[in-house]
Amino acid sequence: MFDRIEKKTGVKMDDIVKLARSLKDADFKDEKTVRSIISKVSSLAKKPVSKEKEEMLVQTILSGKVPKDLTQLGEMLKKKKN
Repeated sequence: MFDRIEKKTGVKMDDIVKLARSLKDADFKDEKTVRSIISKVSSLAKKPVSKEKEEMLVQTILSGKVPKDLTQLGEMLKKKKN
């Protein structure tokens, strides 16, 4: 499974695990922290994020409009399909 993720994303599992650990205690109410995380993910994925998209992501995260777990994510996706 990890090999497939690495092949599909081009990101090493060690790097994903390190990122996940760093997010564990992150303060998602702090703008500086959120911007830093967006930068890390962008760099790790080798996908640039425009200033406009970064601002949209920051505002969405700071306002709490993101799912907090997989159950909430599933519920959000179901609502979008309907």
